[in-house]
Amino acid sequence: MWVEGALEGKLAGVFTSSASMHGGNESTLLSMQLPLQHMGMILVGIPYSVTELSKTVSGGTPYGSSHVRGHEEKKGVSGDEKKICIAHGKRLAKLCLQITK
Repeated sequence: MWVEGALEGKLAGVFTSSASMHGGNESTLLSMQLPLQHMGMILVGIPYSVTELSKTVSGGTPYGSSHVRGHEEKKGVSGDEKKICIAHGKRLAKLCLQITK
């Protein structure tokens, strides 16, 4: 697909999870974006108009959705994380519809 350019102009978003707030979520998201850019894909992040990005105490970054599980607690997905993930998915779907018109 790469050689044929089949992914050029296609939209993409990335997501990740870790055991701690400083478990490398942002660097993981950024490193996952590099091969997608190399193939000519258009990356979709999460803007700060998604208010949960500014108040989350767990996962969620402008670079992509994320979840912080916690070491001992084995936390489920927080309310903020869910809202960020849903906003990310909706944004990606909306842009897909716009780009295919």
